[in-house]
Amino acid sequence: MAIVKSDLLKQLKKNFPNFQSKDLDRLIVIVLDEIKLTLKRGERVELRGFGVFFTKTQKARISRNP
Repeated sequence: MAIVKSDLLKQLKKNFPNFQSKDLDRLIVIVLDEIKLTLKRGERVELRGFGVFFTKTQKARISRNP
């Protein structure tokens, strides 16, 4: 299941009606930026009840486009 930022914003707005949309949008941007920065450092990100993000380096291989 894929989720886009706008759907996440709508869900947060529905669950937290007292917050303004621009504040919730800024929250999403901050969280996603922190996840990206952590992955760039090579660290693991675990969101309990949601999932785990980590980077994996693959060896180079020779391939061709049939």
